[in-house]
Amino acid sequence: MTSLNGLRILLADDHAIVRMGFRLLIEGAGATVVAEANSGETALTLHAEHRPDALVMDVSMPGMGGLAALDRLLAHDSDARVLMLSAHEDTQIPSRALQAGATGYLSKRADPAELIRAIAAVAGGQRYIDADLAPRLALACLGNSSDPADTLTGKEFSVFLQLARGHSVTEVAGTLKLSTSTVGTHLYHIKQKLNAANAAELALIAVRSGLVEA
Repeated sequence: MTSLNGLRILLADDHAIVRMGFRLLIEGAGATVVAEANSGETALTLHAEHRPDALVMDVSMPGMGGLAALDRLLAHDSDARVLMLSAHEDTQIPSRALQAGATGYLSKRADPAELIRAIAAVAGGQRYIDADLAPRLALACLGNSSDPADTLTGKEFSVFLQLARGHSVTEVAGTLKLSTSTVGTHLYHIKQKLNAANAAELALIAVRSGLVEA
């Protein structure tokens, strides 16, 4: 099994039992889990405090979520090494994460040994992409994706996910640290691009794309 000896890892996942499982695996491979976060906001604070060799972060968390946290983290620390994890089977989320600068992406359905390999690679500054996901990502990059969310910019996509999860414009503004007028502008463009009339239709599009659970 791959060794993580000497590495300092930060975990970010909103489920305590999941973090416990990850901690056991990671520390069993020789690394030290320096801290645990249950939200994107906490992950940012703890990363600045501990400066870990790698941040292992779930995409779907309360508050700003993993993608927005990744964006903010890399804006302040371009050298941060982040392995994003997700239970989603779509290509949209991993594609967005990698475009935003994630060092690696792995499905939560991956074998424990692959998680350790992914952490070792990411901590060493190497790209790591889930082996089962890589072929589908490649096809999506060739333009064979019919996902309507592909037309959104990175910031629009972050706003879209928050709105699709039932958050109000005011709540999204507070979470993503944007003005309500900026969120309103993004919402206008999102509706235009996705041909949606209201928040309910945005939520339906997100569910059909596999981005949020029904």
